[in-house]
Amino acid sequence: MSTDRFFMLFAGIVVLVSALLAWLVSPWWLLLAAFIGVHLIQAAFTGFCPLIMILKSMGLKPGEIFR
Repeated sequence: MSTDRFFMLFAGIVVLVSALLAWLVSPWWLLLAAFIGVHLIQAAFTGFCPLIMILKSMGLKPGEIFR
């Protein structure tokens, strides 16, 4: 699995968990989904993502997006 695929998987899981927690616990959990959305926009423009740096240091092969 490349870093790009793991990044999209991780972001999707966090957004789904955030939506589930907002439905079951408190609407304040939607702030987590908003944070992930802002981070995705920022990463698209700058190419900087701390998760990608961690994944590269763990030995995952780089994908096409984050080189």
